[in-house]
Amino acid sequence: MTNKSQDFTKYMTDMMGSFPVDTSAMSEAFKTQAAFAEKMSKVALQAAEQSAEISHKWTRETLSKMAPVTSIKDEPADYAKSMTDFASASAEVATENMAAFAEIAKKVQMETVELMMAAGKEAQEDATSAVKKATAEATTATKKAASAK
Repeated sequence: MTNKSQDFTKYMTDMMGSFPVDTSAMSEAFKTQAAFAEKMSKVALQAAEQSAEISHKWTRETLSKMAPVTSIKDEPADYAKSMTDFASASAEVATENMAAFAEIAKKVQMETVELMMAAGKEAQEDATSAVKKATAEATTATKKAASAK
């Protein structure tokens, strides 16, 4: 008497065939994630562009204020006054530009929070829809399997 192992391949194939897999939920999740990434990238790129503009403007202003510092002075005290004027002007420009950077950061933060909240709501809706659909399909498959016996 030989022991023959039972081949479960057919049983597994039949069982898996009774529970069809719908990839549309994964496809929708991927599309949703891609759309979210595109929106976040747009926010980041816009902030980078604005930051670069501020940096460029700040550099030009600083360089233009360097001209009086580098010119020849008649009196030694004029050099000190020139440096003091440059330091004062630089501090004023720095304050303005740091405020501009802070506005960009605040805008990015607000837009990011809005996007995250919208994405969370959309993900919750997608998950609810996917669970309802999967439940309906599983119920149908179970009923088919039960009636096939």
